[in-house]
Amino acid sequence: MKKISLLFIGFLLAFQLSAQDTAAIYRKLDSIAIIDQKVMMPMRDGIRLATDIYRPKGNQQVPIVFSRTPYNFNTWVDGKMTTRTLEEAYAAVSRGYAYVVQNERGRFFSEGEWDILGTPLTDGYDAFEWMSKQSWSNGKIGLIGCSSTAEWQMAAASLNHPALAAMVAQGFGAGVGRVGKFFEQGNWYRGGAQQMLFTAWLYGTQHDLYRPRLPKDISQQDLQRIQRFYDMGPEMPRVDWADKLKHLPVKDIIKNAQGSTGIYDKMIVRKPNDPAWFQGGLYHDNMPMEVPAFWFVSWYDVSSAPNIALFNHVRNTAKKPGVADNQYLIIAPVLHCSYKRATENTVVGERSVGDARLNYDELTWGWFDMLLKGEQNNFKTSNPRVRYYTMGSNKWQQAESFPLPNTEMRSFYLNSGGSANSRLGDGILSIKKPGAKSKPDRFTYDPMNPVPSYGGNVCCTGNAIQGGSFDQSAMELRNDILVYTSEELKEGVEVTGFIETSLYVSSTGPDTDITIKLIDVYPDGKAYNLDETIQRLRYREGYDKEVMMENDKVYKVDLTPMVTSNYFAPGHRIRIEISSSNFPRFERNLNTGGNNYDESEGRVVENTIHHSAKYPSVIRLPIIKAGN
Repeated sequence: MKKISLLFIGFLLAFQLSAQDTAAIYRKLDSIAIIDQKVMMPMRDGIRLATDIYRPKGNQQVPIVFSRTPYNFNTWVDGKMTTRTLEEAYAAVSRGYAYVVQNERGRFFSEGEWDILGTPLTDGYDAFEWMSKQSWSNGKIGLIGCSSTAEWQMAAASLNHPALAAMVAQGFGAGVGRVGKFFEQGNWYRGGAQQMLFTAWLYGTQHDLYRPRLPKDISQQDLQRIQRFYDMGPEMPRVDWADKLKHLPVKDIIKNAQGSTGIYDKMIVRKPNDPAWFQGGLYHDNMPMEVPAFWFVSWYDVSSAPNIALFNHVRNTAKKPGVADNQYLIIAPVLHCSYKRATENTVVGERSVGDARLNYDELTWGWFDMLLKGEQNNFKTSNPRVRYYTMGSNKWQQAESFPLPNTEMRSFYLNSGGSANSRLGDGILSIKKPGAKSKPDRFTYDPMNPVPSYGGNVCCTGNAIQGGSFDQSAMELRNDILVYTSEELKEGVEVTGFIETSLYVSSTGPDTDITIKLIDVYPDGKAYNLDETIQRLRYREGYDKEVMMENDKVYKVDLTPMVTSNYFAPGHRIRIEISSSNFPRFERNLNTGGNNYDESEGRVVENTIHHSAKYPSVIRLPIIKAGN
């Protein structure tokens, strides 16, 4: 009893301290800000979006930092005031900005129906128009947010509202539909295979069709009153996603978890080129992008490569004077939206990558001060165009572009005597092209026994996957993983940039997947994953058509590029793993050639990777030359 009592007293003290801290933050904010919560901002179709506004006291006109989100920003939760929104508001107001935070339509107190990135693009434009015309606005708006609070920014920016002057987009890949070689439709796909993170995420995010709704004409005063005891947020029962994601058919996973009925049911049946992807809030590279932007990317996020590709796309296509020159990029060695969690010894998964800290607040507010206030500060002179972190050597580096100038794309070819199965096999990664003795490698892919995801570049899957870099060596004992390893490196090699892979593949099934991982093998045998990708072979000729395979016919397959910055130190080895599954990171291909999303029965197939003079399977690594 004494132990329980002490724990309870400790809880009470912690709660009391938290309540005191929250009250102190509110008092500080209240002393400098006009606080106007639950303003119902009108959209052109009559729908009103719930908005909280915090602005400096007085009559001055100030720039606006705007955050629109599907998440709950209510300052009252369970009858208690919370700090996060208040802290963000205080940071902005104390620097002379108005801070405006708004829920997307259909979320919490906002009216209308929610559809992930399917709400009208005009909601963003209408919000910019309303804010820019307020008497306290100086007419300039900057956007800020990470993940779902960032992903809407690009498409809204393409509408070219004159008040939108700057963006800070962090972990924004779920807003990128198509850019260059990447055709992911907001990270729903990778190489045509579904990324299962959205199944788990939508379970906890989508509102049920039959959710409670407030009266359309409810007043601001009533909303301010009831927000203290209603936050309109469902409390979803916890789900063991490590188990539930195994359910087939895929379209019934949320139903099987007794989750809400919502937009998942519509999205899971869409093919990569479905017209619906092009009608909502996703950004596609045929849309203009004419806004200065500060892009934040993570090496272990779900969408590092397409995010960096978008940075390049904007720099190459912007037409307004100064827009291309006002694109900046930071790439940190952390998980999704975990920039500020970097420490003096940053560990991502199991691998230490050293001191990866940056002063993100200083960078962000310097950016906004320059573009929203017109301050002649030192942002441009003190910040490189691209700041990226190289793992292995564990240091921040800088460049004027990404990929880096004078990068050498070095080809490493797959070789073996036909037994590359597992790390105990004879798979070799070599700069020498395969010769006559090189034989194809075969493995059995059973979708009912897929290769499990272990770490990786992922987010939002609950307990199913822990993202980051983990030692893959134990899993590499599976015979359905082909392992190709270089010789021990005599000199260190920095690999920074996009990684291209071309494989020659055959299968006994009409459709299958090919997966790949890039690995840094340490002298003690630990094998740390750097990046990974997948290709559904029915989409090998493009995402506008499905072309099935003929039994045992050899096809050249170009995989979606991977990306990283890693120093392979002397004594290390470069390794790739090839298989046909990485589950539940990606949906399993049931190998039938059917829809996959509505099937419960899989087909076992034999898949073959060919490497010979005729079929030179290769991975091209971006090697940074000495002196770069």
